[in-house]
Amino acid sequence: MTGVNPVLADSGLPYGLPDFASISDDDFLLAYDDAFADHLAEVDAIASASDPATFVNTAQALENSGRALARVNGIFVNLEGPDSNPQRAQIAQALAVRLTEHGNAIAMNKALFARIEAVYATREETGLTEPQRRLVEQQYRDAVRAGAALDDEGQAQMREWSSRLATLTTDFGQRLLDDTNASAVLFEDVADLDGLSDGEIAAARRAAADAGRDGWLVALELPSSQGSVAKLTDPAARRRVFDASITRCARGNEFDTRDLIREIVELRARRARLLGYADHAEYVLAEQTAPSPRAAADLLAELGGAAMAAGVQELERISDGARLEPWDVTFALAAAQRSGGDVDIDEFEQYCELESVLRDGVFAAAHALYGLSMTERPDLHGYHPDVRVWEVTRDGEGIGLFLGDFFARPSKRGGAWMNNIVDQSRSLGTSPIIVNVSNLTKPEAGEKCLLTLDQLITVFHEFGHAIHGLLSDVDYASQSGTSVPRDFVEFPSQVNEMWALHPDVVGGYARHFRTGEPASAALLDAVRAATATETAHSTIEYLAAAALDLAWHRLGPDEIGSDVLVFEEQALREAGLWSELIPPRYRTTYFNHVFAGGYSSGYYSYIWSEVLDAETEQWFLAGGGLDRELGRAFADAVLSRGDSVDPVRAHAAMLGRDAQIGPLLARRGLAATGE
Repeated sequence: MTGVNPVLADSGLPYGLPDFASISDDDFLLAYDDAFADHLAEVDAIASASDPATFVNTAQALENSGRALARVNGIFVNLEGPDSNPQRAQIAQALAVRLTEHGNAIAMNKALFARIEAVYATREETGLTEPQRRLVEQQYRDAVRAGAALDDEGQAQMREWSSRLATLTTDFGQRLLDDTNASAVLFEDVADLDGLSDGEIAAARRAAADAGRDGWLVALELPSSQGSVAKLTDPAARRRVFDASITRCARGNEFDTRDLIREIVELRARRARLLGYADHAEYVLAEQTAPSPRAAADLLAELGGAAMAAGVQELERISDGARLEPWDVTFALAAAQRSGGDVDIDEFEQYCELESVLRDGVFAAAHALYGLSMTERPDLHGYHPDVRVWEVTRDGEGIGLFLGDFFARPSKRGGAWMNNIVDQSRSLGTSPIIVNVSNLTKPEAGEKCLLTLDQLITVFHEFGHAIHGLLSDVDYASQSGTSVPRDFVEFPSQVNEMWALHPDVVGGYARHFRTGEPASAALLDAVRAATATETAHSTIEYLAAAALDLAWHRLGPDEIGSDVLVFEEQALREAGLWSELIPPRYRTTYFNHVFAGGYSSGYYSYIWSEVLDAETEQWFLAGGGLDRELGRAFADAVLSRGDSVDPVRAHAAMLGRDAQIGPLLARRGLAATGE
């Protein structure tokens, strides 16, 4: 099998990097056919074993089964998201159902579940290590949550609903990608783009030419707020981009997602009820660190009231008595930020050239803290010509590969994210291959890629996820790196953001992209002051999206109304987060995180894990900041452990106490609401 299909063949490349050049799209479905069959044969052997069920012959054997499927899935998923095409989209749609059916066939294998249940029942008596016990408990919970304990009728219903949901969520993601591309705004007069940088204008010109159109094409970003809207000086131009953003997938065309949303929400609610949960939110949070949907909602409410009050004051301040329209708010915020002192902080972009940021900022901080060294490997190739490959060593020992895919293209879905092509596992002898994906504007040939402040923070954030994966040191792949509860997974990446403007880091990369002169102390001080606390606008944007997510997924199956946008407004009003001037970070119709990604009922996790992040930032600063011993302590206690231990308890042990909300409130400028 592995000698025939190039997807499954041993590439012979370092760390098992796939030989992408040898793989064609025609290979994938055939590879999946072989991998599915291979995995089912392995599972059947485990289920039909005559020996009594033990950790080794059942739990560990099940954990280590399906390696061929993990390989093909790791490759395909890391192609389809950042570099889709019509054939890959069709494959993804077909696989959505097949992968679900394959998972159901394993979860609902009665003989296998009986053995899982037997190992689970004796887990406290058989001398298991903590990672082994957690593996057994997770396998049992996964099987039950997939329907293993249901009767035949219930299992048949689960199969039907799960397969349908797989189709719907995949379709949602594809419609959003297509509509985001189709909604790019064409300008016929370059004067309309006043406020954008020369590089951004050149990119818009190139995008129009690539689309076979005359003029300048401004592509949309994934969130509601568009970076271009904060820069365009012409209100009419701002409005065009703003309107294109917030009406995505809600214009009654072939990309409209409202029919998908209603069905997704209903089926998720029905599945939760079948499994004994009140709603989908309760089903999801049963596996998270937050104790309940109510606890998550209470945190949003605690922050929301203060944020809305601060938002009113912020809008009054930036409006200066003039009437603001929704497309004016981020522009006015940026203008107010620039006028806050004698230094124009927009100039900082000229000191944030991508190569310098990576080499002398992101990578340098990782070396100072964790002993990581990044060596670019031009002899190794990624899945697209823009993808670059680095070998990662720690204290001289190779630990894995890092792939950077930084530039936007029409085939790439919006946003920024981290993926694993290969998970670290001692029992399998595998090292991690980690990918960071961004959507930066690709510069013209010979020009430099300059980062906005938000993009700078995002690059550090995503590399925080990469560090979590690269430093993983666990026995079992299912417990490696970022395989932790959803409301913990953002914590390490948020911690890594703190180094972006730290004095010991920023001085390394912040040099003018033309002259090489270092950024002045006055400019750096102004940038730090401007970013010391979040704006009320950004807090409201986020909280509104998180509240929307929970509102949709706390509905019962018979409570879904016919008008998605009416429910959206009603839910935001009930949460106290409705604003005519500040739309949610993602409106329902283009909320990819929850209707196509893995964040359904979990978008609150960014703020939940920020409680841990804010405490950890203070822990680092109190201990001396960019310090190797502190970095090693953090890596040993949290980053390397993945889900082999309780991650929240591990963090509390590192701090010496449970995290408190105070540092988060101060960071968000909401300290007045503290205890």
